[in-house]
Amino acid sequence: MTIHAKYSIEKRLAPSSAAFVIIPFISIFLALVVGSVFLYFSGHNPLTIYYKMFSGAFGSRYGISETIVKAIPLTLTGLGVALAFRMRLWNIGAEGQLYMGAFAATWVALTFPGGSAWWVMPAMILLGMLAGGGWALLTAIPRAIWGVNEIITTLMLNYVAILWVDYLVYGPWRDPAGFNFPLTAVFSDTAILPGLGDSRIHAGLFFGLAVAVMLYLIIYHTRWGYEIRVTGENPGAARYAGMNTTRNIMLVMLLSGAFCGLAGMAEVSGIAHRLQHGLSPGYGYTAIIIAWLSRLNPFAVILVAFLFAGLQVGGYIVQTSGIPSSMVYMLQGLLLFFVLGGELLTGYRLTRLPARGEVLEK
Repeated sequence: MTIHAKYSIEKRLAPSSAAFVIIPFISIFLALVVGSVFLYFSGHNPLTIYYKMFSGAFGSRYGISETIVKAIPLTLTGLGVALAFRMRLWNIGAEGQLYMGAFAATWVALTFPGGSAWWVMPAMILLGMLAGGGWALLTAIPRAIWGVNEIITTLMLNYVAILWVDYLVYGPWRDPAGFNFPLTAVFSDTAILPGLGDSRIHAGLFFGLAVAVMLYLIIYHTRWGYEIRVTGENPGAARYAGMNTTRNIMLVMLLSGAFCGLAGMAEVSGIAHRLQHGLSPGYGYTAIIIAWLSRLNPFAVILVAFLFAGLQVGGYIVQTSGIPSSMVYMLQGLLLFFVLGGELLTGYRLTRLPARGEVLEK
């Protein structure tokens, strides 16, 4: 008699701690391998391209400084997304929340051009965070009360925020002396974040470090952080224990959006010094990959954001070799694909089910 074995996917009761460390590196390696296949069939030497990317991003003082500049918004949006993901709230709207934070900060800078830095800069930070947090709250309320899918609402609001900023820079806020380009007037000195040395690195770097420390303390050393973790692991158990999941959903999304809004404020105040079309090259979307690759750990987000910033800077460098900048987004997509696949291997296992009349040995 032929016995046909069947298999099922079961969740691991205790995922291997070694797998949590090893699988992300395997994911990165596989993404680079698959990316090299595309490069090879495009007529390029993968090793040469990867070397140029690495040396361009990390092989010089200028490259490292530019990588840090790119890492600032990636860190802040990555931390915001990671906080929401910790509670299994799929905030795909970091891009729009960044734009709304940039919009609110710009409003302060343009409305009070002669204001003192002692209150203009705090006002830009506060309003930038409130705008990003409020934009996220628009999706949190229907999610918490009616169970509306936040993936769709956060994603759709991205386009609303980006188009709103485009309307302003093409219309009422466009700089009359800007040769018809879609950008606002340059901020006054009191509305510009101080820089570090002669590089483009600005004080927004400390925002990311401070937010990472704050999130770590909140998540792992407070009662509210415990509620966030429990709700993310088992919402039913959280409700049974009397935790206010409705309130927590709103607060977590508010704080998540606030950090993304802070990224927008830092970008217009520290780098662009004005609001302009195409302010972000997709920081909010890249933040999703960063959050997953860092396994939602606040300090790991900083490291992964720095590596992804290097990927973006290196991508700009290799354009001189005829490589389109879209290759960077292809590598990011491959990383996300393999990271999610790695999550499946880490958290689940393939188990053979006994066929009829068969007893499996333990």
